[in-house]
Amino acid sequence: MKVLVISVHPDDETLGCGGTMLKHVASGDELYWFIATQTHEPQWDKATIAAKATEVETVAAAYGVREFHKLGLPTTQLDALPLDRMINGIRNFVARVCPEVIYLIHGGDIHTDHHAIFTAALSVLKPFYMQKLGVRRVLSYETLSSTEAAPALLHRHFAPNVFIDVSPYLERKIEIMNLYTSELHADPLPRGPGAIRALARYRGATIATDYAEAFMLIREVS
Repeated sequence: MKVLVISVHPDDETLGCGGTMLKHVASGDELYWFIATQTHEPQWDKATIAAKATEVETVAAAYGVREFHKLGLPTTQLDALPLDRMINGIRNFVARVCPEVIYLIHGGDIHTDHHAIFTAALSVLKPFYMQKLGVRRVLSYETLSSTEAAPALLHRHFAPNVFIDVSPYLERKIEIMNLYTSELHADPLPRGPGAIRALARYRGATIATDYAEAFMLIREVS
């Protein structure tokens, strides 16, 4: 089975579905990774840009990603860009890979980049397009420091209805998060190891297992 993870910023996927990614690879599935944004000058210096690019390559190798693609859009600026740039970039990669399952950033996050990519992806993944593209399921994942920071409005709420046991993979997920030296928080901040472990423990308790990751099922076509 082919699995695609769509993230906006490189660390989104580890925070939201890193354990699930490891589980897919361990099961023999092909894992693909789409990253919408990257850092650019003059907001970041060349050394920081190079370091972040190296982090992505290192993380991709750690997960066993078959292929990753950078759309290269400017981070923190997606709400000011034409939506078709995002739609076309996502459509082209999905059409080439033909994944059966897609994990997508949650659209109600406080980060405007997340909302923009969620909207663009769902434009590509309309129900009547999904079979043509080979996609059976679309799930959204939560991202520490963005999902829980959204305002308490019903239409922005992350309400999980799919839970995946990631108990054997939680510690490896935290090790991979530590590879993001430019993004990692120290405890007790949201992207620190304590928060990652606590959220996984809470989601695990929901299904009576040690650790789990939670998702919202957005669409399924069978």
